[in-house]
Amino acid sequence: MPHLTYRVVDFEIVGSYKLRVEFDDGTAQVIDFRPVLEGALYGPLQDEYVFNQVEIDPEVHTLVWPNGADFDPETLHEWPKYAKDMQRMAKRWAKMKAQLVQAWAAS
Repeated sequence: MPHLTYRVVDFEIVGSYKLRVEFDDGTAQVIDFRPVLEGALYGPLQDEYVFNQVEIDPEVHTLVWPNGADFDPETLHEWPKYAKDMQRMAKRWAKMKAQLVQAWAAS
């Protein structure tokens, strides 16, 4: 299956951890990122101040954050298709973090 190329052309913060993302094909998605903000890359975005520093990268035309976090524009464009998988990954990252914290506390 071919990977389609989309470009993020605009976005708007519409709520806590929610963005309305517009694409070069004229479509838009409202995405609640809260359920996927776990792990080393996306976890820092749980700080709403950091999350709200989102920008559009002028080279790759996707959303980027100061800590280097980003999402493939196709994933954003097709968010309903990928949301459950992203949430499952975030839960695994959160579980691994909890296990590491528990192991560290026990040592």
